[in-house]
Amino acid sequence: MSEVRDLANPAERHPEKAHRPDNPSPRKPPWIRIKAPSSKGYFDTRATIKEHKLSTVCEEAGCPNAAECWAQGHATMMIMGEICTRGCTFCNVATGRPDKLDPFEPARVAQAVEKLGLSHVVITSVDRDDLGDGGAAHFAQTIRAVRRRRPEATIEVLTPDFLKCGPEALETVIEARPDVFNHNLETVPGLYLEVRPGARYFHSLRILQRAKELSPEVFTKSGLMVGLGETRPQILQVMDDMRAAGVDFLTIGQYLQPSPKHHAVERYVTPEEFASYEKAAYAKGFLMVSASPLTRSSYHAGADFERLRAARLAALG
Repeated sequence: MSEVRDLANPAERHPEKAHRPDNPSPRKPPWIRIKAPSSKGYFDTRATIKEHKLSTVCEEAGCPNAAECWAQGHATMMIMGEICTRGCTFCNVATGRPDKLDPFEPARVAQAVEKLGLSHVVITSVDRDDLGDGGAAHFAQTIRAVRRRRPEATIEVLTPDFLKCGPEALETVIEARPDVFNHNLETVPGLYLEVRPGARYFHSLRILQRAKELSPEVFTKSGLMVGLGETRPQILQVMDDMRAAGVDFLTIGQYLQPSPKHHAVERYVTPEEFASYEKAAYAKGFLMVSASPLTRSSYHAGADFERLRAARLAALG
């Protein structure tokens, strides 16, 4: 798929931030190991996705864990097309003018979930600033379609920030009763203009807080990338902000530069540093923390959900 990028993308406006010979990313360390797809399970999963004409964030964002997850039949559904209206400098999803919503997509997602036999479903999307509700109703329709087709499955949504919408957009998603509401802060506030220029840090934080207010029983979740130029004190402050917003589950993973046009990797964080972040996060009160170089929002999401649910029960005594 060709990528559409223009001056709305900060990587195009600021080519000095791209990977260049005089501004190289450091060499990948030995703990960053990405498996090539080879298993029958991987190709069976890919065939199911193609059969139902669906997109996955695993493919569109170039997830390093795709081979492992697809081998187990786990794929993260990406709804509302393959073209995003934002131009974040870390993201490999194409930027441009999206197509109209497909009203039959929610049903096809549900059919694929049933065929794959998923017990925990992760649904995400591109940003759709072209839509009045940011695609909230489409999220809700997809959640309900999956519930009808596979009522025993738990559902996790990873949504955009609905920045250009009213509060009813988030309310629409929460009313569909996902089990986990995830919205990634991605990075520290001081890097938003470089990394996530179309978003606003405190708006994203408020989305997470409001989701918990609307539905106290829903698990809230957010993720951070490291290696973009942030400092440890900044990460610890974001953890405090998340806890103040009632976030239950934190993921932290290494940023990997998708192409020379994207934000360069400033450094590779060591496994020991990830372990330290995990320890600090648990000390701050998160029910669940996943922190490792290859951690991503939906990596091991099903197993992590069971651990999260068990942690809540333990906390309640």
